[in-house]
Amino acid sequence: MTDETAPEAERPGGAEHDAYARPGRRDGTVLRGWRAATEAALYGPGGFYRRPEGPAGHFRTSVHASPLFAQAVARLLCRVDEALGRPSALDFVDMGAGRGELVTGVLAALPADVYARTRAYAVELADRPAELDERIAWQDTPPAAVTGLLFANEWLDNVPVDVAEVDSAGVPRLVLVAGDGTERLGEPVTGTAADWLARWWPLPAEEGLRAEIGLPRDLAWASAVDRVVRGLAVAVDYAHTVDTRPPFGTLTGFREGRETAPVPDGSCDITAHVALDACAAAPTAHTRSSAPSDTARDVQNTTRIPSDARDPSSGRARTPQREAHTTSGTAQNPARTPSGAPQTPHGTARTLPSARLLTQRAALRALAITGARPPLTLASTDPSAYVRALASAGEAAELTAPGGLGDFGWLVQPVGIPNPLD
Repeated sequence: MTDETAPEAERPGGAEHDAYARPGRRDGTVLRGWRAATEAALYGPGGFYRRPEGPAGHFRTSVHASPLFAQAVARLLCRVDEALGRPSALDFVDMGAGRGELVTGVLAALPADVYARTRAYAVELADRPAELDERIAWQDTPPAAVTGLLFANEWLDNVPVDVAEVDSAGVPRLVLVAGDGTERLGEPVTGTAADWLARWWPLPAEEGLRAEIGLPRDLAWASAVDRVVRGLAVAVDYAHTVDTRPPFGTLTGFREGRETAPVPDGSCDITAHVALDACAAAPTAHTRSSAPSDTARDVQNTTRIPSDARDPSSGRARTPQREAHTTSGTAQNPARTPSGAPQTPHGTARTLPSARLLTQRAALRALAITGARPPLTLASTDPSAYVRALASAGEAAELTAPGGLGDFGWLVQPVGIPNPLD
């Protein structure tokens, strides 16, 4: 279901964004905004993420890089469980679940008593894998009420967004694209999209500068957080903050482990880095009573995501590590995510504890994934154990490596509990 056919109430951003989804024409060629084009290319009939090989057929995420990642998430779920007072039913929600690799690994890593109480959900548009554990619920939207951990690993980067480019007069305009990737500039960016750019990605009046308009991601994340009654919501993605925005944007494509031009014809993944600070400040039903400036200030006071993944020679975002292992997992169709700020499941508005931004390196170290080499004495006393520990250390080093997976951003939002990563 694309933005052209989705009911207005289900479209992120509401009716004002429809103008960016309507096709334009040039010499008979259909042109539309990148958001609508990406939506169709990734999630429409025959779309990239509906292919039988799944995301792992084209790239590796942290989940595919090592079982240590799922073990760390399981450890985080146990901390949430303790903070909740060990409830009789503990929810684990895997947003953009791909083929269920993360949720399967998390269940396998849980202690028996926690495993027995865990209700596992995989949120994904693709068909349910035949071999998936039957206790995992497979659905295209998250549960209405979550008590536990909602975990979105490389989900937000595949929530489609529009692209703006500054024209020769210094005006940001919508970038329109054809099915072969050919672009031209459309109408000026206006309304809430223009407001978002002014606040979160201000563009100087210099021709050719580009930005991805992250408002649909803010709304998708706010909607996900609204599902959490008590517990923790976590988004993990390659990201930037307002003081490290790349001047030419980050929109790109990936196919069979290699970076390629983003062509919205279903042949490749189409992805862009996430403005996680904007997502963190997005108002939810929990936080509507708080002043937006307070929310933004809370986010700005959290740990910055480092900018060392940018290429200083070009000013463009550089993601060579993704060629091997760091493109996104498949995402839930944002048209299926309720927009706006709906009421919380219990019908009340509350002020949440401050969201926190940190690197994956810092988050995994807080979860006892360090990459430290085993002591050499183990080699003489138990050679097999030493080899296993050395292999595990190598995998942990990959997950926490500077300039690679370790620089991914973690957006951590507690709901009714202390932050388990503090």
